[in-house]
Amino acid sequence: MSTPDIRVEKGHAEPEEVAAITAILLARAAAQPSETPTHRGRPRAAWRRLEREGGFRAPHSWH
Repeated sequence: MSTPDIRVEKGHAEPEEVAAITAILLARAAAQPSETPTHRGRPRAAWRRLEREGGFRAPHSWH
């Protein structure tokens, strides 16, 4: 016996409702984005090199 790809967790969905949501999900998955995002160079690294940091940070500062 095969397992269905879509399962209703709560309530009861008619076959037409399952078919409608399946069609919407497939259309969204197949859609191409209208514009490609432009990249503005490299993103800033999340880590910092300690030798490039200032010597003092206030105790109440977050960064």
